[in-house]
Amino acid sequence: MIPDYSQTAGRILICPSILSADFTALGASIDRVSGDADLIHVDVMDGHFVPNLTFGPPVVAALRKHCRLPLDVHLMIEDPIRWIEPFAASGADSLVIHAEACPHLLRGLQQIAAAGCTAGVAINPGTSLAVIEEALPYVDMVLLMTVNPGFGGQHYIQTMTGKIKRLRQMLDKQDRPVHLQIDGGISCGNIRETRLAGANMFVVGSAVFDRPDPAAAVRELRQCAAL
Repeated sequence: MIPDYSQTAGRILICPSILSADFTALGASIDRVSGDADLIHVDVMDGHFVPNLTFGPPVVAALRKHCRLPLDVHLMIEDPIRWIEPFAASGADSLVIHAEACPHLLRGLQQIAAAGCTAGVAINPGTSLAVIEEALPYVDMVLLMTVNPGFGGQHYIQTMTGKIKRLRQMLDKQDRPVHLQIDGGISCGNIRETRLAGANMFVVGSAVFDRPDPAAAVRELRQCAAL
């Protein structure tokens, strides 16, 4: 399971995304950051909901055997509810489903929790926060995309900083603490800005795995985010 937000208050969680890792050596890529990262983020894409194709449950199962860190699995796919059980069985610690892809969102979140995973909901940059308001009592994590989903290496959409602030205010009104995760274009140049806005979980891809020393990149990001 992903650590409860109340247990991690006051610190950030760095979540390297293997979307930017070397696909021919995923295990070795994870090993390079496992001593410094908090979670490993797995972007599952189906080529329909987003214009890219990546990993399925067998890859997650292989990662689970190799990796000691929690696996944070982000389902950027059509009809995510039917894939909850296979990915949970493969060893996912958290499952995040998109509000835009899930007409029965509460059912999906309840199924994630029943499968023993941390339940999360994601929204794209152009989606109103009002879309997820009714789902907030059912989640432990909200993932706000800060780029249009599908490909790594994109630039952070600057207007998302204000959206992070508004989302943090919504989450703080809940009866229990909820993680605010952001994904897309995060670097040392903007991570502190987004931390001040209210994010506490940071998915980082190219800012880590495109560096000669990914572990040092994780440590640098953590230092840059310090308040």
